[in-house]
Amino acid sequence: MDTPEKISDYTQVDALMLSLIDEVSTYMKKPKEQIHKVLWDTYIFAREAHEGQYRKSGEPYILHPVSACEFLLHLKPDLVTLQSCILHDVIEDTDHDRASIEKNFWEEVASICEGLSKLSAIKYQGEERTVESLRKMLVAMVQDLRVIIVKLADRMHNMRTLDFHPDPKKRERIALETLNIYAPIADRLGLFRMKIMLETECFRILHPEDYTRIMKELEDMREEQEFFLEKANAVIRKVIPKNIPIIEISYRIKAPYSIYRKLLRKEYSYTTPRDLYDLFAIRIITQTIPQCYEVLGILHNVFIPMPKRFKDYIALPKENRYQSLHTTVVGLFPEVRSQPTEIQIRTPEMHLQAEIGIAAHFEYSESGTSKNSKDSYWVQTIKEIVNHGLDGGDFMKEMHMNVFSDQIFVFTPKGDIITLPKWATPVDFAYAIHSRIGNELAIAKMNGQVIPLDYELKNGESIQIVTDKNRKPNPTWLSIAKTPKAREHIRQFINSEERNYFIEKGRSILHSYLEKNYGKGLDKDFSILKHLDGKTLDTKQKEDVLVQLGNLSRKPISIVKALSDTIIKEALGERKIVEEIPEKTKTRTKNEWLTQDEKSSVIIGKQKDIPYKIAQCCDPKMWDKIVWVIGQWVVTIHNFECENLEKVNLDRRIPATWWTENTDGMIIIIGCVVHDRKWLLKELTEIFYHMELNIEDIKIEVLSNGLRRNIFTLRSDDEDYYLYERLSERLKFAVPDIMELSLISIK
Repeated sequence: MDTPEKISDYTQVDALMLSLIDEVSTYMKKPKEQIHKVLWDTYIFAREAHEGQYRKSGEPYILHPVSACEFLLHLKPDLVTLQSCILHDVIEDTDHDRASIEKNFWEEVASICEGLSKLSAIKYQGEERTVESLRKMLVAMVQDLRVIIVKLADRMHNMRTLDFHPDPKKRERIALETLNIYAPIADRLGLFRMKIMLETECFRILHPEDYTRIMKELEDMREEQEFFLEKANAVIRKVIPKNIPIIEISYRIKAPYSIYRKLLRKEYSYTTPRDLYDLFAIRIITQTIPQCYEVLGILHNVFIPMPKRFKDYIALPKENRYQSLHTTVVGLFPEVRSQPTEIQIRTPEMHLQAEIGIAAHFEYSESGTSKNSKDSYWVQTIKEIVNHGLDGGDFMKEMHMNVFSDQIFVFTPKGDIITLPKWATPVDFAYAIHSRIGNELAIAKMNGQVIPLDYELKNGESIQIVTDKNRKPNPTWLSIAKTPKAREHIRQFINSEERNYFIEKGRSILHSYLEKNYGKGLDKDFSILKHLDGKTLDTKQKEDVLVQLGNLSRKPISIVKALSDTIIKEALGERKIVEEIPEKTKTRTKNEWLTQDEKSSVIIGKQKDIPYKIAQCCDPKMWDKIVWVIGQWVVTIHNFECENLEKVNLDRRIPATWWTENTDGMIIIIGCVVHDRKWLLKELTEIFYHMELNIEDIKIEVLSNGLRRNIFTLRSDDEDYYLYERLSERLKFAVPDIMELSLISIK
């Protein structure tokens, strides 16, 4: 006897859809009847397509896309975005295809739905995830940012209903994936409400006890907060003259996950949310930019501003276009609150940007096409990385460095602002101005002083580029440049000018890789390259492959992967066995030691089994640059830029790195002849430290005439095949005492 089919009850979803239509009608400049017809027809189409499908909660599946639409309403999206959200799972989970959606709805709706359907599951495994899935998501996103906006709404509702998933490990994986991919993307797009909601749900799932504690503490402070803000409002309106129009005074409470992270970073200063300076911020909205500065001046005159707590995001907007003045003052209604108070001052336009991010700049035509969804610096950077076709590990490294990491603002001598990723160098700065400036780069100066070309630029620095028409890009710049744009221009120039150089460099790279991994090098005829990528290559084509290796656009491992098993066995034999290292797991809580099977997720020198702690003052994450600090019975891992490192002697600091499947590193042995003098060895070791090179051995030979030959064995945790060239330039720039520098070996 057949089991009767479950009959779906759509009463709740129908009511939710009607409520959603009513809200859309309040902001959209179209007749309500037209809005109702478009959205209701779309809803019925999706409801019928998902008929018989249910969520793990037991509710009809159609509740999910409609609920996701609710999360979009604060962005005031157009009909195309809402339709796409309602239909976002139709192509993937039903019998309908793109043609079916295009036939019934806008072409733009079909395009966005197709983009969403291509986003296969991104499985989080530490920092290693299905790179091609992330690449597909980014490709779809840069075609139209509404793809990722809908995807964020979809993920938001999934997070809200994640408790229904029976597998706790999968719940944690989804939360980690959301925290490390989707929340940073929301932040970069300025979608702060989505970012906070996503982080809060992840916090609840990953750290339930801390979440419950912080939420309770915030609830206990609610009446106190409301009383203080009411009185502070009155005080501010009293001190600001009536000729300066104040449109609104409101406040924001710091997000629970941000509170948690700050309490960890400041564990020795703060113990509860009540202790935080910026637990809540007062927002003052006035009409114009001059009035913003006028209000700031009045507040600083009446109350005591805290040093180093003033930020001018109006003059220097964040990369996602956020603008506001931030200051922290002491003495605002001290009878109630002794802690300093953060105040934000902005115009209505800035406030809209702060609330809905990049959506504030979309201009939709009647067809729904977005005019401004592709022009941001961030989107252009993603395009450059995606189009460059990097291997998995390099792709993720570029994404973390250029997309998920912070941006810096650097000034030209004329005061123009250049936006660059953190860790960018003068080479990146020069090419960001113009390719000609980059190609003719001779000297870089910071505040009038000459700096090395691999110097890491800092936020707010003024950089001057001195050009020389007789100069040309140096191949070493490929390991100095951090941005895809700079690297591509360097490659294009040098490929046409220095083909023979790259052939020889590529031969050296492949030879070293094969010797290291198989014990056999590359013969003079490059015979191992004869049959590659399923093709038979002639001499020129072999050289083309070596050029790709030499200009770092291809990795040696990709060559081996492109060889047949027969060729590998005949020409190279078996690969040397390399002991695998477990991946790093989730972030540690305060003072928590790693378990024995997790200790090797950080490489310190050659060692992978040294027990360590994660420093809570900077809470380094995977892909951050890190340093090993020796303490009394304790080894602690700090972020490379942690302010507390300034208090630690250099001899207690050793560069370290996270382990990934591509962590091979290299050993380089160099010899340098120098005039012996006091502190010379200290200067050399500081250079090695800042280049993240670990000193494994030092030999000193006494020569005649006061000369000494120092032989350093250095380990790099990166496979940087231009390491010697880069190190040579830095040493010659910083230590004029070096008479002779030579490469003894590199492997």
